[in-house]
Amino acid sequence: MSWAGKILRVNLTQGTCTVEALNRQWAQEYLGQRGLATKYLSEEIDPRVDPLSPENKMIMTTGPLTGTMASTSGRYSVVTKGPLTNCVACSNSGGFFGAEMHFAGWDMFIFEGKSPKPVYLSVKNDKVELLSAEEIWGTSVWHTDEWLHTKHQDPMIRIAAVGRAAEAGCLYAAIVNDQHRAAGRSGVGTVMASKNLKAVVVRGTKGIDNVKDPAKFMNAVNAGKKVLADNAVTGQGLPTYGTQVLMNVINEIGALPTRNMREVQFEGAQSVSGEAMHEKRASDGKPNLTTNAGCFGCTIACGRISTVDKGHFSVENKPEYWGSSGGLEYEAAWALGPDTGVDDLDALTYTNFLCNEDGFDPITFGGTLAAAIELFKMGALTTEQTNGRELNFGSAETLVWAVEALVKGEGFGKDLGLGSKRLCEKYGHPELSMTVKGQEFPAYDPRGIQGMGLAYATSNRGACHLRGYTVASEVLGIPEKTDPLETEGKAGLVKAFQDATAAVDSSGLCLFTTFAWSLEDIAPQVDGACEGDWTAERMLELGERIWNMERDFNMRAGLTAADDTLPKRLLKEAAKTGPALGRVNDLDKMLPEYYELRGWTSDGVPTESTRQRLGLS
Repeated sequence: MSWAGKILRVNLTQGTCTVEALNRQWAQEYLGQRGLATKYLSEEIDPRVDPLSPENKMIMTTGPLTGTMASTSGRYSVVTKGPLTNCVACSNSGGFFGAEMHFAGWDMFIFEGKSPKPVYLSVKNDKVELLSAEEIWGTSVWHTDEWLHTKHQDPMIRIAAVGRAAEAGCLYAAIVNDQHRAAGRSGVGTVMASKNLKAVVVRGTKGIDNVKDPAKFMNAVNAGKKVLADNAVTGQGLPTYGTQVLMNVINEIGALPTRNMREVQFEGAQSVSGEAMHEKRASDGKPNLTTNAGCFGCTIACGRISTVDKGHFSVENKPEYWGSSGGLEYEAAWALGPDTGVDDLDALTYTNFLCNEDGFDPITFGGTLAAAIELFKMGALTTEQTNGRELNFGSAETLVWAVEALVKGEGFGKDLGLGSKRLCEKYGHPELSMTVKGQEFPAYDPRGIQGMGLAYATSNRGACHLRGYTVASEVLGIPEKTDPLETEGKAGLVKAFQDATAAVDSSGLCLFTTFAWSLEDIAPQVDGACEGDWTAERMLELGERIWNMERDFNMRAGLTAADDTLPKRLLKEAAKTGPALGRVNDLDKMLPEYYELRGWTSDGVPTESTRQRLGLS
């Protein structure tokens, strides 16, 4: 119940589409979305597979609550082995695509092999077809979206596509749906393009008609919506400022990574903050922010829709960028702004538009550019490699040039598509890459927020804030306040956040609800919709099972405890300003306790008793 009960297996090599029944036992053990799709992936591929080979698989997956009346039920995920990290990759997206997929009667699309020619998948309820995409290969996500809408003559279709960055082999290409929502991290779009799959088009008219107990479900849903509305973060802060509400907050506590994480505070933070997006420009009297926006079923509406000043140098001769489109979220604003030293809000917005238009992760792009600028400043890169261009921190012109070079996929733009780990290795200074397991850091410096250092180091998909967001506790006091500069108790805090997050990511709901909700709010909604008895305790155990399964996949892929670390800069170079002045991240004080609490050996391997307890043996 609530699960559609059907999987579509698409063999791109053979050009076939086959319907399969969902494995109901696995659904009871892993729920859906992140957990269930990772179970399928781990059972079906060799973890050591080349991520860009036909032998890798890519799974688009919904959760059992996707498309239901639950608040924020628009989520879906893409699960594969990521080319940026060589780890398991699970990238989550909102918008309307996931709900449409469930309305069409599908839990998952499993893509395998490689098409001999560019194709796209068209799904209209039970009618599925692989159609030629040769006419749109080599075009942007936005062009692809327009072309497919014109061809199918149905304004209600939902589209997920890759752009030119993915086709050119950028290792952090995204899959963009609804034009500006993205499964953005770890290179899932690169995998999709490597299979010659340009897009997936979905139209569903079946709806969700198999909720287990509709009355019980709606009671839980309505109670949950009230909690969200009454909460200061989900009812006020996020609707008004989006995630950009954090820019000034994180800067003030001295945890805003700046200029390739050489500093922890940015003098221009206010200029690129959520507050600044509301301010009217002197040039045209209009604010950067046009409106907020919500994904399917969302009562929070944290999304940003923005416009760029038509007279700004980035767009003054490009009328195609004068309209409103997806605006800056906090992570993108940080990566494109403070991390590169740029405080030009319009330049950041234009760059973000291009990240959406051609489908690549702004976090990794910003981190890679920041590393490139530092390489240039130390002389490891010269204008000979950068096509005659000087790279400077604080230069909006550098930022705009770099993003356009990446979109073209030529010259130094090709190098930028490698990500900072491979870029810095190529030019002889791997220590300048601010990554874990090959993936760039998000917008929280672990010298100023100690728990996040442990969360980054142990994340199963490389550096990521959305695998264990201890910022909620260490900065915002949710569910209770902990000292961001203390290490005591952080191992247990990180584990708890990681396990709970894995459960939420498997439900079809948005993680941002957990600013207000606990599993005590989510479990009744799952229980009302899904077969079986679902409690908060069962959800938490399910999350722990998922975490250990992902860990097992990565270790079979060749990762070890040595990969659970941070760049030396964060372990050796102390914060220069702010409340964390003089501090490094004390990972060594937290990691052994974390392994012990996880039931792992001192080498970070899940013990046999842990595996048996979680049903992983």
